[in-house]
Amino acid sequence: MDDTIKGCCTPSRGTYQSKGVGGADKVSAIDLSAAALPIPGGKGFVGTDKGGIPDDGETPLRRVKIKPFRMGKTAVTNAEFAAFIDDTGHVTEADAFGWSFVFWSEVPERLGATQAVQGIEWWRRVEGANWQHINGPDTMQDAYHPDHPVVHVSWNDAQAYAKWAGGRLPTEAEWEHAARGGLGAAKFPWGEEEPDDTSTFPCNIWQGSFPQTNSKADGFGTTAPAMSFAPNGYGLYNMAGNVWEWTQDTYSIKSLKKSVKARLADMRGYKLSKGGSFLCHKSYCYRYRIAARSGSSPDSTTTHHGFRLVWPEAR
Repeated sequence: MDDTIKGCCTPSRGTYQSKGVGGADKVSAIDLSAAALPIPGGKGFVGTDKGGIPDDGETPLRRVKIKPFRMGKTAVTNAEFAAFIDDTGHVTEADAFGWSFVFWSEVPERLGATQAVQGIEWWRRVEGANWQHINGPDTMQDAYHPDHPVVHVSWNDAQAYAKWAGGRLPTEAEWEHAARGGLGAAKFPWGEEEPDDTSTFPCNIWQGSFPQTNSKADGFGTTAPAMSFAPNGYGLYNMAGNVWEWTQDTYSIKSLKKSVKARLADMRGYKLSKGGSFLCHKSYCYRYRIAARSGSSPDSTTTHHGFRLVWPEAR
């Protein structure tokens, strides 16, 4: 693999210009934490001593103390998000801006030319793309599935949902501890075995030559149902691949390198995401490893970005 730092497959709107989110002051009348799974506390691992992408802040491997908590067994689904919208009237930032990022091959030809993102031209700005019309106007019937993770949700949208659901986004340490599923410093939620393009498909990522050809050998070209593939040791689904998951934390890297400091200067206020997505491949975005990380502006929305929640330990 080429070890040079590469632009992540997660685009950002750029300078943070939140349109604001509203309508979510209500608290759900339903106990949404009831189906959350217990995650034991204790000494957990964060990071790795074998960084997959240099200067991404993955190293070193370190031990941290984790308090017990509960976590959603899946990312928040379209059906769950729809209940939130119906109850609160929340307007997502994709709707407020009027557009969102869609992967080039999923943009319907009938929409005509779309604006590409410089440097990662496979991402296109599509007017009318949102959590229901995932690939643009009038695409709900083709791409929307109630049991798939909700996408086109910003960090701000996730925060609004969390408030309504009585939970919160996990910290990076909590997310990694949960993703390891009791396997210690494992590279992936299932252990050390690397996914490939031909025979080993433990998660929903890209197979083939990115970004031109996806063989879909794992059965999916975009999102998979939130409860698909084998769960990890704590019973959590899709902690690698499928959709990126927002965390509570701000994206930061401890480094003295001028190049890293310069990159971070353009990412002030960006939020940390974990887990990778269906667009990750080892040849380009090797970020479906537990220690891998990505940063996006909190108003950014794409077809491969979702979230899951955590709640306090049950009493």
